[in-house]
Amino acid sequence: MIGKSPQIKQLLQLIEKVARSDSTVLITGESGTGKELVARKIHQLSPRKDKAFVPINCGAIPKELLESELFGYEKGAFTGANRTKPGRFEIANGGTVFLDEIGDMSPDLQVKVLRVLQERCFERVGGIKEINIDIRVVAATNRDLEQAVKEGSFREDLYYRLNVIPIRVPPLRDRKEDIPLLCQHFIEHFSKRNGRACLRLDNRALRALMAYNWPGNIRELENTMERLVVLTDGDIICPNDLPVRILEALPETLDDEEFNEGKEVDSQTHDATDVRGLKFYLPEEGISLPQLVKDLEISMIKQALERTGGVKSKASKLLGLKRTTLIEKMKKLGMV
Repeated sequence: MIGKSPQIKQLLQLIEKVARSDSTVLITGESGTGKELVARKIHQLSPRKDKAFVPINCGAIPKELLESELFGYEKGAFTGANRTKPGRFEIANGGTVFLDEIGDMSPDLQVKVLRVLQERCFERVGGIKEINIDIRVVAATNRDLEQAVKEGSFREDLYYRLNVIPIRVPPLRDRKEDIPLLCQHFIEHFSKRNGRACLRLDNRALRALMAYNWPGNIRELENTMERLVVLTDGDIICPNDLPVRILEALPETLDDEEFNEGKEVDSQTHDATDVRGLKFYLPEEGISLPQLVKDLEISMIKQALERTGGVKSKASKLLGLKRTTLIEKMKKLGMV
């Protein structure tokens, strides 16, 4: 787990305390915050670390199949059950079961999971033999289970059985000081995986990444870094390499001294042209200026049309053009 923010330090301290016990844990947090990573860390630091860690996403498996996945089934229990199959609880005996997105579990199955938590035993689907298990249960959800209890979609007794030790994973927007470390980690990882030299982040690109709110949290950041490593042509990730949604979060004003301090640039890069806050560098090998201008015009027009839902009159205002001029330019660029 990567970070130096007070939130992540506090989270790691809590994980270390929780790992020593055998208590049931309920991890909450938005999608993409790394709840499974927390669950795995708890297991790795626990006395059960040498046994199995068995995850199952309760929201990704149809409820008709989830029961047999959790509890297993006996031969002949249903059509197609040609052999006896152990479930996840049985496989995890001695280790940890991670019930991800448990808030999506159906009420009838919640009753059976409650019994496992209370009595540490169950029967396979179609079976009559009671199976005893020694497991630790760690659950996670991005739903508000207290509200779900009030609405009647989640059992109150199961909620309290799960919520013995609650752990909340903070969203990325609440720990933005960790973004540079996370970016560096993902850039190094994907650069190595793609067999290329490790890329560097231009200081202003990093400022844009830190200004963005990351609704998809660490998962979104990871995917963004992979995209940048694959698509960036040079060795430096500049602001114009970033997705539009991230650039839109960049402050319009930024102190030049603050921008220049510690700026990552190539040793052979000299003067840069500043266009409305974006730095454009001329590569040593030169460029095709007509092609660059054409690509930029196409990109800006596409973005304006996307933002305005394809309404050309509104898009033309965003671009400072007359509607007729925009249409003519689109024809010239082969966009209509």
